[in-house]
Amino acid sequence: MKTIIYMVRHGESPKTEGYERTRGLTEKGKSDANQITELLKGERIEIFVSSPYQRAILTIQELARCSGQEITVFEDLKERIFSNEDNRMPDKELFPLLEKSFSDPRYALTGGESNTACQNRAITVLKQLLKVYQGRKIALGTHGAVMTLMMGYYDKQYDLDFLLHTSKPDVYRMEFNGQTLVEVQRMWNIR
Repeated sequence: MKTIIYMVRHGESPKTEGYERTRGLTEKGKSDANQITELLKGERIEIFVSSPYQRAILTIQELARCSGQEITVFEDLKERIFSNEDNRMPDKELFPLLEKSFSDPRYALTGGESNTACQNRAITVLKQLLKVYQGRKIALGTHGAVMTLMMGYYDKQYDLDFLLHTSKPDVYRMEFNGQTLVEVQRMWNIR
């Protein structure tokens, strides 16, 4: 039975505002979230789930409202924990960490988690969603690294190079037959 997961990477978020969990969207991020609503409104998505981080929730919130649905938040869909701090890691520190993490999936900074640990927790949720909502359409509010790790679990082409070429926001339609990934289609056209 065909199940569709729409991976919706959050829109642009202020890089200095608040903690990781509470950072919202910039004006561009809000505008892009409206475009995502328009893009996906005709898809007849029935289930809405998200990372607990505000920027992921806000990116799919209007789409869920238009569909008459609530968003269910899953803690284990949060972005990879890069360090023991809740504040955003600067890009100049993040990119070398990502390179090392994708070459050694078990590598983690003290207090952070590895790609392997992040992938394991997120895939557990994704597999459960595929089981519970088999045959349905699910929008998943997500982040770049955790999205790449979930997609990479099913197909190794979703790697660091893929992550570095995604946009904020971004949308990927993943078609599953049971627990098997059949097809991935990028739906978001960079504007």
